[in-house]
Amino acid sequence: MGVQQWYLKIKRNAGLYNFSRIGNPLYGLFTGGKNRPAFFDIDATIPALRQVDAMYSEIKEELLQILPQQSAMPRYHDIDTNLIYSSGRYNRGARWNVFMLYCYGSLPENNRALCPKTCEAISKIPHLNQAFFSILDPGKSIPAHTGPTQAYLRYHLGLVVPEHNPPSIRVRQEYYTWKEGESVLFDDSLDHQVYSKSDSVRVVLILDVMRPFPEPIFTANRIFRKLGEWFYGPKLVHKANAFRLQAPQAKV
Repeated sequence: MGVQQWYLKIKRNAGLYNFSRIGNPLYGLFTGGKNRPAFFDIDATIPALRQVDAMYSEIKEELLQILPQQSAMPRYHDIDTNLIYSSGRYNRGARWNVFMLYCYGSLPENNRALCPKTCEAISKIPHLNQAFFSILDPGKSIPAHTGPTQAYLRYHLGLVVPEHNPPSIRVRQEYYTWKEGESVLFDDSLDHQVYSKSDSVRVVLILDVMRPFPEPIFTANRIFRKLGEWFYGPKLVHKANAFRLQAPQAKV
């Protein structure tokens, strides 16, 4: 292996996605470590998320206006190459598209202009890391994988869920089947995968929110989050902005 290949390997493995794992031993002291919960009670953990639940109808309406342009949206690996296997190589005949709305303080303004009510809803959530629509083609499954860090929890709000064979997600050894208008909160850093034999698309709104920690761990987590603001958010949003949708025509 030549010098350039070694450099590229080190650069890839030292990326922020992998570097963010460095805090997990510390976080694990407060999350329960290997025995930490897979799913969480939203009301007891991050009750502010219920404000997003309350705007389900408005969020779904905006989603349905842009969903016909799914083919113009990026696949997940188009904006985050860390997802190349899950998005681009596994079950490669079907798409996993994303429509980014917020990423570590960076704002994809073109996307946000098409979904103002959704952006209003997510603006009510303190300590938000990411927000995006996640769109799976019919039958698109996602292989077992883990998010890099215990620093956040992941919220899903079901927006479009097939009636026949609705997809489900396994987090460790627990399962959840999406339902329209229903939300779920789970630990993305645990092994999880998506099973789908459905005959139509599945769409959820995904929010990554900083995990509640006691002080001073929570403040340390906020400081660590700055790396995402400097190195991750701007890069993803820059790539997301390359995929522009047309504004839906106004109803007459």
